[in-house]
Amino acid sequence: MTAKPIKIPGPDHPIVIQPNPARVVVTIAGRVVADTTKALALREASYPAVQYIPRKDVDMALLERTDRATYCPYKGECAYYSIPLGGERSANAVWTYESPFAPVAEIKDHLAFYPDRVDAIEERREG
Repeated sequence: MTAKPIKIPGPDHPIVIQPNPARVVVTIAGRVVADTTKALALREASYPAVQYIPRKDVDMALLERTDRATYCPYKGECAYYSIPLGGERSANAVWTYESPFAPVAEIKDHLAFYPDRVDAIEERREG
């Protein structure tokens, strides 16, 4: 069996992680699943920015761990959660890198949500 490749972000595949100054709120089926002022916006290559929310700001009681697992050569092993409140649409709606590679270590203990599997991921500018 061959080892999984590990790639380092660089000019050909940049990854930038920055604190999001906005309040980020994730909702589904009328419930707030996540609410934080400490989200990290991860911008990878040409993909849309992804909001990584601290686990402590997510209502983990609304999530259910699944057997799904994937691998990203830039970030590492990825685990998934479903949100039963959302029904079939919300299967594997949440992902997390529990032991991310060093270049993206800030996303450890954070969760991200697929926008099409929840009702909303709002960035609220307050003040």
